[in-house]
Amino acid sequence: MSERDVVERTETPNTISSLSKELHALGVAPGTVLLVHASLSALGWVCGGAVAVIRALLDVLGPHGTLVMPTMSGDLTDPRNWQHPPVPEAWKPTIRACAPAFDPAVTPTRAMGAIAETFRSMPGVLRSDHPHCSFAALGPKAGSITGGHSLDFGLGEGSPLARVYDANGWVLLLGVGHANNSSLHLAEYRTDYPGRREDMNGAPVTIDGERRWVEIHDLELDESDFECIGEALEQAADSVRIGRIGLAEARLIPQRTLVDFACDWIATHRRGT
Repeated sequence: MSERDVVERTETPNTISSLSKELHALGVAPGTVLLVHASLSALGWVCGGAVAVIRALLDVLGPHGTLVMPTMSGDLTDPRNWQHPPVPEAWKPTIRACAPAFDPAVTPTRAMGAIAETFRSMPGVLRSDHPHCSFAALGPKAGSITGGHSLDFGLGEGSPLARVYDANGWVLLLGVGHANNSSLHLAEYRTDYPGRREDMNGAPVTIDGERRWVEIHDLELDESDFECIGEALEQAADSVRIGRIGLAEARLIPQRTLVDFACDWIATHRRGT
């Protein structure tokens, strides 16, 4: 969607103040840990763009709250199974040999949107040290959430997702659906379901000052039923708060409720192939 399209569908510009009021009305509370997945264009035209959205979130969370966003870099995965985009087989050894090592201070996000990409480089923001599925955080609990991110099984028990769970955090889906809800991956790791498989991946990292390609153990993850899980949760629980932020539909969910429900749903409904 072009900026012209966004302007034409917006009646009144969104501002830091208007977004803050709407976030507060939705139920975002000061002092909480908030994991945000967001689409800037879904909000309508915002005066100040991604920076204004981030400032509104920080204003509502206050000095004791912690803002968390996914800052993933899928272009540093092993190219052997790339589909978006696919690359010729002959290119893959070159990609493995030459892709720059992950650097949390420099490596850009991929397909995370303008808000997450802006957030990761803001002063004071910490970013976890995982070459595929890093998270960034700002606030008093940022260090405990982003520190010690396990290289293997990167969205499981050694991940920032699990640390948000430990901190009784919340998930905010801002103009995106449950297909983008990374916390549902934590439920995949925590559930034994038919067809659950481990996989091998790889990434370029820096070890002792040198770039190296390392092998990474992980699960075969599957987002194909995430929207179904989200719909079932909203029908079964009254803890999902749904409202409007700008032009975007927003969902605010306690992460523990979300993950625990998803564990039960996956165990019951997923079938192996």
